[in-house]
This record gives sequence, structure tokens and C-alpha cells, in this order.
Amino acid sequence: MVPTAAGPLARPSSSPSESRQLAIARARSHFDSGAFERELAPRIAVPSVSQGADRAPEQAAALRHYLEAELTPALVALGFDCSVHLNPVPGGGPLLVARRIEDPNRPTVLMYGHGDVIRGMDPSWRHGAGPWTLAREGDRLHGRGTADNKGQHSLNLAALAAVLAERGGRLDFNAIWLFETSEETGSPGLHAFARARRDLLAADLFLASDGPRLHADAPTLFMGSRGTVNFTLECRARDSGHHSGNWGGVLKNPGLRLAHAIASLVDARGAIRVPALRPPAIPPAVRAALGEVRVGGDAGDPATDADWGEPGLSQAERLFAWNTLEPLAYVCGQPDNPVNAIPPWARATMHMRFVVGTDVGDGRDNGAALARHLRQHLDGEGFADIVIEVGPVMAATRLDPEHPWVRFCAASIATTTGRAPVVLPNLGGSLPNDVFADILGLPTVWVPHSHPGCAQHAPDEHLMLAAVREGLAMMAGLYWDLGSLERSQLDTLSRT
Repeated sequence: MVPTAAGPLARPSSSPSESRQLAIARARSHFDSGAFERELAPRIAVPSVSQGADRAPEQAAALRHYLEAELTPALVALGFDCSVHLNPVPGGGPLLVARRIEDPNRPTVLMYGHGDVIRGMDPSWRHGAGPWTLAREGDRLHGRGTADNKGQHSLNLAALAAVLAERGGRLDFNAIWLFETSEETGSPGLHAFARARRDLLAADLFLASDGPRLHADAPTLFMGSRGTVNFTLECRARDSGHHSGNWGGVLKNPGLRLAHAIASLVDARGAIRVPALRPPAIPPAVRAALGEVRVGGDAGDPATDADWGEPGLSQAERLFAWNTLEPLAYVCGQPDNPVNAIPPWARATMHMRFVVGTDVGDGRDNGAALARHLRQHLDGEGFADIVIEVGPVMAATRLDPEHPWVRFCAASIATTTGRAPVVLPNLGGSLPNDVFADILGLPTVWVPHSHPGCAQHAPDEHLMLAAVREGLAMMAGLYWDLGSLERSQLDTLSRT
């Protein structure tokens, strides 16, 4: 039967449960027959690297080729009208909008994927056949973009095809796809495009796949992402180094100054010491959703440190519901060839992940609030000589885990898999979810098909075969259920 949930989601099915099962079986067969791998292989073969594409014509051409030669024919075959758009930001990659509008009275779902990948790192691959060849090895599918994000959006396209085939060429909901090709460089232009083209992207629900499941064998939903921002701290005392035997004890050492400045921001166990950079109290619904969540423990995962991070929180709360502040790099003197001289300067690159409610500013004000908080704190601690430079901000977003659309999607997945999915209020990492949540004003639900150990952004990137097969079934069931919504139920969901 079509899944039900308490309250406004309880509903009779408008389609026989056998048809739903047939759509799911068709999706699984797509994997078992090898068709999914045959579709994905030419997409992996496109070296659609966005890093440096503004300077390398062949990379820019690969980004457009992926949209026009790989995605557009597949979408047209599924009944979508496609248009490729120039990025409104110079140097940003093109975007593809695909629309399939069956009935304005049916729900409209906005979907998302990105066709760009990071550099292949060809010489470092040890498994598979290199970054640009899809290769099955054991229980994995290797290749650059398998996890991030070509494999994930290809899976969703295949699940849509299964539902269309079983429903006689109809979805019974309206579908819009937005593909970008600059996600790996911070999604330049995506926010401006969404603001300018709300007409093309108007929907009732945002539903997409990126990022990892909590565990490889655990179906997972998340409804937003932590924000992220980098900033540099620099202490520059003079133009050159000076012999420590001649000047030690009478010249300020920038390395020491900077080390103590960082220690004033975050303590020796990783807890943030600046009140303005700590988040509000964890909402009860978020705390409840994370109550049974276990972090790590899969093969290949690093061992977690139980005594690291904010005291009094579970590891799940530290990862998904709190802020972190990390030094990424620290340079002082000449690390590769130390000399007995007091260095003239020291510089650190700092990295902050933050949740909803943290006052850091946004991309439009260049993180002005974060810069202000840092300046006030460092000045108050006696570090007025530390120069601060804040980089681009990716905003934090979160949808209430009890939102009806979340319960609808969770109920659908539970019906398909026979077990309740993990529901995370937000991803620990960062995605441009603020485009969909804040600019377009949509409830946002992500259904990831990767896992934490997928080696994305590293050599040997891969998807787990079992997760792909299960993901195809989950998405076919979810798309089927979206098409089975009654008008009154959609109205209830949309008013929330």
C-alpha cells in the first residue's frame, strides 16, 4: 500500500499498490540488467572539472558538453523541455533547466544536481580504472563523479523513468530539474540565477540527492546543511626575520601571538570560546531526531574522539547541531628550512562550520557579522595586531524534522525498504541549500545515495552497489507516492 503517516499525511492510495511495486521492481531491474552502469559510464567519461574552468577553454567546453550532450537527450526522452542558460556571474559554468509540467493542480517538485566534478588526481588512483572510466570492483562503482554528483542524479533520473514507464507516460506530478556546473567552486551565479528566474523554478517541494547517508546501509534524509566560511588571521610584525641571539626577548614573535589568538577562539578540546560564534540552544525537535544517531563505525571510518568538541553534547549533536572552528593551515617562519631567527609574520587559515541561528552574515555582506565578532573578541583579548580577512559565506539551513513533507518522504522510504530512514535535521557538510530554502522559499528534503567513506574529492571515489540498487527502489517509490497525492493533501502540505 502507499505509505501513510499520522495527521495530514494519512491518505488512501489513488493507485493500486501492485503498480507501485511494479515501478520499484522496474527500477531494481534497471540496476540488475546493467542498464544503470551503461547510462552512467559516458557521463563519468566527461572530464567536467570546474576548478579553473574560467581559465581553461577545454574545461569550460566539457561543462557545457555534459549538459547538452549527456543530460539534455536523457531529459528530452523523459518528456522534459530543456534550456541551457549562461551563468550570470563571469567565470561561472552554465546551468540547465528542464521542465515537465503535466497539470498545475498537481504537486510540482524541484530537483537539483551538479554536473561538475573536482580534478581527477589520475596518478593517485589505486582502485577502479582511473577517474574517467566507470569501473565495477567488488561491491563498488568507481569513477570521478560517481558519488558527487553524477551517480546520484543519474539514479534519480532512472527512477523517474521507471515511474513514467509504469504509469503509461505520466508522473502525475510536475517535475523541474536544475543542474549547475559550478558547485565544486562554491556555486557562483546560482543564487543570482534563482533570484532572477523564480518563474522557471517555482515549486511546492525541493527534493534532491547529494552528500552521504549516515551509514552505507542506512537510508537517510537530511533537510539542510551547516553553513561554512573560511577566514585568515595574520600577525605581521616587521618585513624580515632577525637573529634570535641578537634580538630574542626584545622583539615580538608573530608565531606566538597568533597561536595565543587562536587559543582564545577555540580551546584545547575544540570547543568554541567566543559566545557570539556559538549557536543558539539546540531545538527540542532537532535533539529528538538526533537521539539515536550513531556517528561513524563503518569500515574505513576514522575512530572518533569521545572527549573532543563541545562538552555535554552527544557526538551526533556536535556534528549536526553545533558549530566548529578548525585551523586548516598555519605558516610561521620557514617550516621546510627552519633558521634561528624570529619570524616577521605568521598566518593561519581558519574554517568554521555553523548551524542555523549563528550570526555570521552572508554572501551579500561578505561575512560582515563574523568579521565584527572576531574583531571585537580579539581586540578585547589584547590582539589588536591580528589582521582578519573573511572569505565567502555559504549559509546554514534547516527544516524542522517534524515538517509534514519530511514525514511524507520518510513514510514513503519506510514503506519501500521496510525500515525507517535516519532523519537528520541538516547535513554536517555544506550545500547551496539556501538557494532553495531561502531564495525560493521551499521545504527542502535531500535523499543521499552515497556514504561517508565514498572518497569524494579524493582518489578512488565510488558508490556502493547495494546503496545504488536500494536508492533506485526508494526514489521510484517516492516519486510514485508524490504522484498519488490528492489535491487536499497537497494543500495541507503547502500551507505548512
